[in-house]
Amino acid sequence: MSEERIHIKPFLRLAGLEPLVIRPETNFVNVGERTNVTGSKKFARLIKENKYEEALSVARQQVESGAQIIDVNMDDALLEGVKAMTTFLNLLQSEPDIARIPVMIDSSKFEIIEAGLKCVQGKCIVNSISMKEGEAKFIEQAHICKAYGAAVIVMAFDEVGQADTKDRKVEICDRAYKILVEKVGFDPQDIIFDPNIFAVATGIEEHNNYAVDFIEATRIIKQKMPLAKVSGGVSNVSFSFRGNEAVREAIHAVFLYHAIKAGMDMGIVNAGQLAIYDDIDPVLKNLCEDVILNKNNDNNQATEALIQYADNLKASGENAGQYSEEANKIKLAWRNDTVERRLAHSLINGITDFIEADTEEARLQYSAPLEVIEGPLMAGMNQVGDLFGAGKMFLPQVVKSARVMKKSVAVLTPYIEAEKERIKNERRSIRNGNTYYSFLSCNKFKRGV
Repeated sequence: MSEERIHIKPFLRLAGLEPLVIRPETNFVNVGERTNVTGSKKFARLIKENKYEEALSVARQQVESGAQIIDVNMDDALLEGVKAMTTFLNLLQSEPDIARIPVMIDSSKFEIIEAGLKCVQGKCIVNSISMKEGEAKFIEQAHICKAYGAAVIVMAFDEVGQADTKDRKVEICDRAYKILVEKVGFDPQDIIFDPNIFAVATGIEEHNNYAVDFIEATRIIKQKMPLAKVSGGVSNVSFSFRGNEAVREAIHAVFLYHAIKAGMDMGIVNAGQLAIYDDIDPVLKNLCEDVILNKNNDNNQATEALIQYADNLKASGENAGQYSEEANKIKLAWRNDTVERRLAHSLINGITDFIEADTEEARLQYSAPLEVIEGPLMAGMNQVGDLFGAGKMFLPQVVKSARVMKKSVAVLTPYIEAEKERIKNERRSIRNGNTYYSFLSCNKFKRGV
């Protein structure tokens, strides 16, 4: 009797209470960043005040917004990191709606990472280990992570320092890969590289190529080590524009569009604040493209242009009166379009404000409520699918679109049910009429009429 072997494909397989399998066709994976004391003032305050139960609401909001993995970081000088990580993760594991997705244990201190590894269920990600303290320490920490069954993020950081050029990023990642696979026995698909996302548009010319270096390094890493994954902290790239969320979101969307095409698999983002690439103001998008791809940037020309745009945007946003009224008119210009296009706009942008009124308007225009679902609503969701497939939308935005769709369908459902009942009654009447006619015919036959 021949032994039948089961071939398991080499995918990165993570798990909370539910599995997350990252396949080649998987779109960009969102790692929620707000449960990080260095990235969220609200979360940091709640942790420092020992309000752990309230802090769980931040995690829940990230999951509801579409995060597929949740990043937890307790690196703060005012916190006892090991205790904070242990307390929060133990509470998180008892919340099924949060614990269903995998956890990324994030710390620059390995003792905090190890404390976290003792708390999580399923298969998590460690963020991060590196060779900054030499190969021996790197190998020791990698063995511990492997013993706990965790995947690892490897920072492009060695004894010399953090990699800031394309060549250094590739060199360090290649070296780390060989050590992990050949000396530690890591599966290649459980290795995730972070080639360092640094801020662009800082005014320092040496920084202008940082985004390009990351994108090109990602392309080479994926070619040389195809089973490995690439990740990064996306908000770092826009650090120069902190305080101007509109510009930051545009920079993130443009950066991700190009990085994902180069092979970036996942990133730490605010899952609830991702702009749609095609919806960015064309002027702002072009300025961001120039900065991210380091085009037209001799003597910081692209940087200065984006800074000027950001300053104008911020200044105009602070003015009340006529500008605000005019800005609102422009913002709501789509409301003058056809009901079909309005429904599509709401679906693509996750806008619920007008969906009930627009759905009712469409219902009155179409001959049957089901036609609204099969027509404009499905057309809108098809556009969402196309944008998602092209890397111009991400899962959190698709989740918002699904919520808008659900709200629209809820408006139509009573009418669809009423239509079903009407048709059912008509059929019953016809059936009863046929039965009565058959009865009369039968009696006439018996009487010889």
